Amino acid sequence: MRWQPARQEQPIRVEGNTHGLKASQLRRLERLGRRRMSPSLLLSQELARELCALSHELHRLVGVLADRRGAVTHVMVGDASHIEMPDWGRMRAGPGRLRGLRCIHTRLGGEPISRDDQSDLAVLRFDALTAVVVEADGLPGLAHTAALLPANESGAGIQYLEAQRPAELELDFQVWIRALEDELARTAGQRATSAGERAILVVVTAGRSRPETERHIAELRELARSAEVEVVDCIVQQRPRPDPKTVIGSGKLQELMIRCFQSNVDLLIFDSDLNATQARNLARRLDLRVIDRTQLILDIFARRARTRDGKLQVELAQLRYTLPRLAQRDPSLSRLAGGIGGRGPGETKLELDRRRVRERVARLERDLKKLQRQRAHRRARRKQRGVPVLAIVGYTNAGKSTLLQALTRTEVAIEDKLFATLDPASRRLRFPRDREVVITDTVGFIRDLPTELMSAFRATLEELHEADVLLHVVDACGDDIQRRIAAVRDVLEEIGLREQPEILLFNKIDQLPPGEGVGRALLAGAVPISAALHSGFEALIERAEHALFERDEEQDAQRVALPARRSA
Repeated sequence: MRWQPARQEQPIRVEGNTHGLKASQLRRLERLGRRRMSPSLLLSQELARELCALSHELHRLVGVLADRRGAVTHVMVGDASHIEMPDWGRMRAGPGRLRGLRCIHTRLGGEPISRDDQSDLAVLRFDALTAVVVEADGLPGLAHTAALLPANESGAGIQYLEAQRPAELELDFQVWIRALEDELARTAGQRATSAGERAILVVVTAGRSRPETERHIAELRELARSAEVEVVDCIVQQRPRPDPKTVIGSGKLQELMIRCFQSNVDLLIFDSDLNATQARNLARRLDLRVIDRTQLILDIFARRARTRDGKLQVELAQLRYTLPRLAQRDPSLSRLAGGIGGRGPGETKLELDRRRVRERVARLERDLKKLQRQRAHRRARRKQRGVPVLAIVGYTNAGKSTLLQALTRTEVAIEDKLFATLDPASRRLRFPRDREVVITDTVGFIRDLPTELMSAFRATLEELHEADVLLHVVDACGDDIQRRIAAVRDVLEEIGLREQPEILLFNKIDQLPPGEGVGRALLAGAVPISAALHSGFEALIERAEHALFERDEEQDAQRVALPARRSA
């Protein structure tokens, strides 16, 4: 066996605010990295004395991270009131697990466990965080310790141990941390039964009333269900307007961090649209995937797209949404300033990404224009044959596809989810007087439909321009019927179809008490129907026949009578 020299341990690098420190002070800080405590101790008296002596001499906070064997793994230096945690990249603790490191740092004055400490504890998932007060003579005072709690009935997220001097600490750290990990594993096991992603919804009221906020939450829950996401919690903050940096306030953000840990989630969904700065700040602070309502809708559309033009339109919408957010800089990229001689690899990569996205967008737009011309050609041939067109429009999940299937007695994909139908479907429908029409089902609308979707699906929505009559389907069971009707009409107005003839249909009246659905429909001037039970179709067909044929016959009769009156 060959002799090998003893392996030299690399000295631990001192991180943080080391500017202005003497070489001897740096060496003393580096020697902290060679310290080792007993695994059963939360904090040893010797380490506490050295930390406090250095902090008193430097007039700065000094801290270390120690693993469960008692070895120091990181050494940090801050300023007089703050200490910065080391950057270890994207390393995350396992689901419902702690990181296996405890943080110990000094405190020169003020609150022993600060709000920054609480945030670091929640985001970095430390085993514990201990702040040792430095007394006037540089000796250690009371040690204040905080740790994360598993989910509990009281809703508390952080536990605070009794403050004691380091020499008087009687806590057996090994036994304590093993019991805490077992409880966390037990609660995580209870929550790990779902196959899909787990998410927390975040809603800022932004001056909305309570009923309106509740409607927004209910709709966001439905969108999450359509995306096969399990919603485990919903956090609502009353604010007149979203915070420009993080949407929610710092206190609510800290609560959100703890909820994410306790609920073992990997996704956050915000009801309000996030700009590039907000998305970057939230992802950095929370160390989780953060999306907004628009991204959620785009994901649902990507799941539902089946035809080639549908897939192209969804990809175009996603790229248009992503392009402005490419300015979010990755920490691994260069930080060199711009200008001549100042373009680093980070900026080069950013420009390459932007160019690739722009080129792909241009190509998708060309392909969609070809498909648009093909659809225009089909519409022109249909118009030559003189076949009238009925187009079904309405809020998403109002029962449009169910109505198309019931009227035409054909197979159509139906699901009780938002945006279950994405690709338009057309069928022939024969009226009682031996007349035929084409009836088309289109993508459902929703409040504040993302602009990226509107522009990407404009080619599909152009089918509505050729419709002779719009069948506007409304879910009669909702408590916000007028708001949904207005949302659909706003979209129609935006694409230039507000003046198109419309027949209002109140669907799902079978789910209401007898007579209530009919009453609601009569008050709104609508036709009450139940697409699931095939009821109310006689009145619907009668109204559609009048709108499509009798009106044309009356206009033809008027055109014939006008020259006769002139000659008389």
